[in-house]
Amino acid sequence: MTFAGHSELNEVLASCRPRPLEQPNVLKTLLAIQQTFGYVPIIALPQVAHTLVVTEADVAGVLSYYPDLRTEQPGRHVIRVCMGESCFANHGRQVLRAIEEAVGRLNGKVTELPRFTVERVYCMGNCALSPTVAVDQDLHGRVSPDDIRSLLERYR
Repeated sequence: MTFAGHSELNEVLASCRPRPLEQPNVLKTLLAIQQTFGYVPIIALPQVAHTLVVTEADVAGVLSYYPDLRTEQPGRHVIRVCMGESCFANHGRQVLRAIEEAVGRLNGKVTELPRFTVERVYCMGNCALSPTVAVDQDLHGRVSPDDIRSLLERYR
């Protein structure tokens, strides 16, 4: 395995190994890996399958099904833009477009990890304050396209 976090992965997998007579929990294991590394490295799938005594297809199926799981390392800050009905109706698409334009300029051509990763989500449960944007764990409501520059400045 050429994955740099091999020993850390072994520790995560040891903590997720099912006990006797217990069913393996692929989702719990993948979430633990993502919490440790920020993403689930594809190269780790055979080892996950072996540890949980499931097939690689089982692991890949769970990984591809849940949108919160990612297979690439995200930027230093993850921006989630709500595209649920209320946010969409309150100009969420324009907010998303403004964020994508701003992030494209801010990420520039970098050889290191980009500053921002932008993701669409389909409800943050903050409909009364739509449109909603989350940056990392910070929730921002009633965001307008004009707010984007100052919002992203906080995360430089």
